[in-house]
Amino acid sequence: MKKKYTIQNAPFVVPTTDGKLIEEHFGNATDGNSQLSIAHMIAPSGWSEPFQTPEFDEYTYIMKGKKQFIIDEEILILEAGQSIKIEKNTRVQYSNPFKESCEYLAICLPAFSMDLVNREEV
Repeated sequence: MKKKYTIQNAPFVVPTTDGKLIEEHFGNATDGNSQLSIAHMIAPSGWSEPFQTPEFDEYTYIMKGKKQFIIDEEILILEAGQSIKIEKNTRVQYSNPFKESCEYLAICLPAFSMDLVNREEV
């Protein structure tokens, strides 16, 4: 009988050059699922990435620390226990300008893909 569940014990660790830990538990890189991705992230103090306009909805749940979001021109800061949904085709920039690292979960619908993230050149 085929199991109706999957336990993920070995997430795909996305190679980065900016000190950020990205562990994709489900999604394109881990199990080929293009419908949804779930990733555990730790953004170090001082981390940031360029503005982007993703073609997916992104849900973020902050577990520890704080994370800064610039959405269009509004600056938002979320802390542990807070969450946000950013709708697809919204220009956003993510960063952690704070002293402590930020641990969070990110869920993307459809799944995160470099082809869909539309990062701006720095």
